[in-house]
Amino acid sequence: MNDDRSHSSLLVPPSTQDWIQGVLSAKVVLVMYGDYQCSRSADVYKMIKAIKRELNTCFGEDYLCFIFRHFPQAQIHPQAQRAAEAAVAAAVQGKFRLMSDTLFDHQQRLENGYLVEYANDLELVIPQFLKELSKQVHVDRINEDIESGIESRVTTTPALFINGIQYTGHWNTTDLMAAMIAASY
Repeated sequence: MNDDRSHSSLLVPPSTQDWIQGVLSAKVVLVMYGDYQCSRSADVYKMIKAIKRELNTCFGEDYLCFIFRHFPQAQIHPQAQRAAEAAVAAAVQGKFRLMSDTLFDHQQRLENGYLVEYANDLELVIPQFLKELSKQVHVDRINEDIESGIESRVTTTPALFINGIQYTGHWNTTDLMAAMIAASY
């Protein structure tokens, strides 16, 4: 095993229940546990989007499957849980990825009024969005992600798993891309 991997494995395998960008049969399946209020999560999320574009260009659309799982750290990021709920509410209306992009782009503005503004900008059905947020209907789904992270020994965000093995290398584009390419062999 090389230095970029630890002995931690992803114990809850990727499934169609996850928020997937790509196909589960891809050569590289990258699972990220993230927190919308965590600046490192935002940086890594944006880095992964850029890497995905590059890998798609070089190896084709089905090379990398990117999965995002929620791991809000409410004790240090008080608005992360609510932001995760907003992302799941947007997912119900087919806009998970767009809402995730927006939340990471506007980390300093995750209060309820901003969440509604983002939902409006994404042309979500606002009464449905508000109802789901006010009744906290997506809390159990977020807790499933948190529990799956805890099972896989995730303690902080971001946490990445490449083909089921936790990535512990350097948090830069070159090293992360190299780890993904190496994992495909």
